[in-house]
Amino acid sequence: MERLFTPTEANAALERVRPLAEALVEARASMLAAAARRAELRSHVAGNGGGIDPNGPRHVQEAFDEAVRAVARALGELDSLGVLVKDPDAGLLDFPSERDGEVVLLCWQLGEPGVAYWHSVEQGFAGRKPI
Repeated sequence: MERLFTPTEANAALERVRPLAEALVEARASMLAAAARRAELRSHVAGNGGGIDPNGPRHVQEAFDEAVRAVARALGELDSLGVLVKDPDAGLLDFPSERDGEVVLLCWQLGEPGVAYWHSVEQGFAGRKPI
């Protein structure tokens, strides 16, 4: 069974969760940038391939691989805490909870001061309501 958080527990968990969410968003941005650079290099090589630093592709691949590892680490730590990642690019996270005998999700997004919203499992972010 997944962990259920009270609003108080979810807010207390932010001390640990917030830096993980920040790391996740940063790593995702790095990963996407490295993937875009890798695609540019592949396109250039498919053309004439001239003017490319011989070490460039290796450095881009290393940056991509490190970013993927950082994303995986942050996702793994958030999962081990019982937190659900809904949007890794925006730092949108849910904390499973119970409200009136029904499982709901306490919703928090990076940049918000605390966990102050909830929504049903079916509604998602668009259905957020104040706690």
